[in-house]
Amino acid sequence: MKADAGLWFSVFLIAAYAPAQSAAQEWPVRPVRIMLGFSPGSSTDFAARAIGPKLAELWKQPVVYENRSGAGGSLANALVAKATPDGYTLSMISSSFVANTVLTAQSPYHPIKDFAAVAQVGYPTSVITTSSSQNIKTLKELIAAAKAGGGKFFYGSTGAGSGSHMTTVRFNMAAEIKPQHVAFKGQPELVIEVVTGRVHYGISSLGSALPMIRDGKLVPLAVVTSKRAPQLPEVPTVQEILPHFEREATHGLMAPAGTPRAVLDKISRDVARVLEMADVRKILDTVNIVPAHLPPDEYQAAIVRLLAGSERVAREAGLKK
Repeated sequence: MKADAGLWFSVFLIAAYAPAQSAAQEWPVRPVRIMLGFSPGSSTDFAARAIGPKLAELWKQPVVYENRSGAGGSLANALVAKATPDGYTLSMISSSFVANTVLTAQSPYHPIKDFAAVAQVGYPTSVITTSSSQNIKTLKELIAAAKAGGGKFFYGSTGAGSGSHMTTVRFNMAAEIKPQHVAFKGQPELVIEVVTGRVHYGISSLGSALPMIRDGKLVPLAVVTSKRAPQLPEVPTVQEILPHFEREATHGLMAPAGTPRAVLDKISRDVARVLEMADVRKILDTVNIVPAHLPPDEYQAAIVRLLAGSERVAREAGLKK
């Protein structure tokens, strides 16, 4: 009887495993949609469009992008959370993916319960900039001006709970300044508002800001990375000025909870393959995104850590009680 029981259990495991394997082997049989929570030209948008064409070649299916900007990326993520969990609807996220749920009383999705991690693609290089018309040349001068300006000193972001917002909150806390927040729709809009001087400074992706920096319309004060950016070797990191500053950032793919694990693994393996391609790495370097693949389990753990960090910063900054 024990032998028979073991045999039947083995048959059961094979029967349960076979459909998952079959699904992964057959997937995809139609176009794959990547939802983007920010406008074209944002760092998140760049990350998706850098890897999408090569994934389409591997999959022999189109990869379709859909920008649903607004609410710091929440609109797009909420749609993905409710999508059929079959791997055909994915979200390319930034760190706003978790920050939004921390700052919103009734978030339309939960970053852990409603999603399954697929793969990290990398993380962006960001830069603190001000308008050349502001007569601010260094990060220390910005901090001094913010302290002197009181409630009349403003910073911009790509929306409450967005990656740029939470990164700037972390910077403000480290610098011990309390400027006023102004939210914009996306990275391009933020850059323009800083250029015009309608806000005094902002943190945006280097890819979005670099053209205006090279034109002399923006002054780069510090890069938000662990080491200096090759494109701006003279510009210090924030940590050179504020050693206790911390930043968490990510760009990666998430799928609706319940997506078959075999499909998640396949997508992750293909993302890893694409990130090793020289032409893709060149594109990512052009837009200052550092490739850094993480498979599903490791990326899921990273999202959990990101959520905990965002909750801590929100409490310490008084953004959430």
